[in-house]
Amino acid sequence: MSDDVPADRLGRPLRDLRISVTDRCNFRCVYCMPKEVFGRDYPFLPKAEILTFEEIVRVARVAVAHGVEKVRLTGGEPLLRRGIEDLVAALAQLRTAEGRPVDIALTTNGSALAVMARSLKDAGLSRVSVSLDSLDPDRFAAMNDVDFPLARVLRGIEAAQDAGLAPVKVNMVVKRGTNDADILPMARHFKGTGVIVRFIEFMDVGATNGWSMDEVLPSAEVVARIDAELPVEAAAASHRGETATRWRYRDGAGEIGVISSVTAAFCGTCTRARLSTDGKLFTCLFASEGHDLRALLRDPAKDDGDLAAALGGIWAARGDRYSELRSSLGRRRAGRIEMSYIGG
Repeated sequence: MSDDVPADRLGRPLRDLRISVTDRCNFRCVYCMPKEVFGRDYPFLPKAEILTFEEIVRVARVAVAHGVEKVRLTGGEPLLRRGIEDLVAALAQLRTAEGRPVDIALTTNGSALAVMARSLKDAGLSRVSVSLDSLDPDRFAAMNDVDFPLARVLRGIEAAQDAGLAPVKVNMVVKRGTNDADILPMARHFKGTGVIVRFIEFMDVGATNGWSMDEVLPSAEVVARIDAELPVEAAAASHRGETATRWRYRDGAGEIGVISSVTAAFCGTCTRARLSTDGKLFTCLFASEGHDLRALLRDPAKDDGDLAAALGGIWAARGDRYSELRSSLGRRRAGRIEMSYIGG
């Protein structure tokens, strides 16, 4: 008999848990943590409010026992969290109800990946995704807004491949008029390397990234631009709830993906919950509030059964489908959480 968390109100199971391990980042990307908001005096979470590794593992263990098959570590920038390899190692010990290892993945800006890729792999990390929005050094430095050199991120991607964190995925957020000229160079650079580039529509996450529909370049146009020079064909999804639509090169030299949460919402197959750095569970990337699990975790009178009941109740009540309703809700909805707090 399965111990899965009940499906939500739209019949979607819980299969993926994304965990933000820090709200801090060493980049100030304009679409995520713009410098004018996240400046030197920004009040990041104090240490006492951040979940410990033991608390994170406890939530993950209960979630896995009730159906979760994949855990992704995010931030902020997760490689800034001291001892992150120890967390990976603990999570890698988890097994599904069928006895399979849990898929442990991590999303990073790549700034520390060159020196950490091997230790992360040795700890049990399965795969890594690297955020990279341009292959033009000047444009990349302008977009990360801290003048971080492109070459160091590219070295990190190579190190991840060498360590066996495959397939490495590169996530490019496309903003019309800002970096859409990099679409073809990005496709050309990684074609045939085994790296999968995923082109992401600029999304209205949070309230500080200055989102405008005018800056959204539809994924269909991204695919058309690439197909005109590097012919591609549609490929089947690798699993239910996959965020990216897959396209493979017709000459067999790999694949790309597009994530179309603005123009082609995939809410109907969303199986993801997100745990914030301070222990709030969110059932949608575009949510305005979460459910406090930290209080339960730190209550000595509560055990894993209580945690499982809370998790199941939260998911069973879920009815989120913001991306599908975006047009009827207006251009933006006020009060939403920031991506740097909940993780992408």
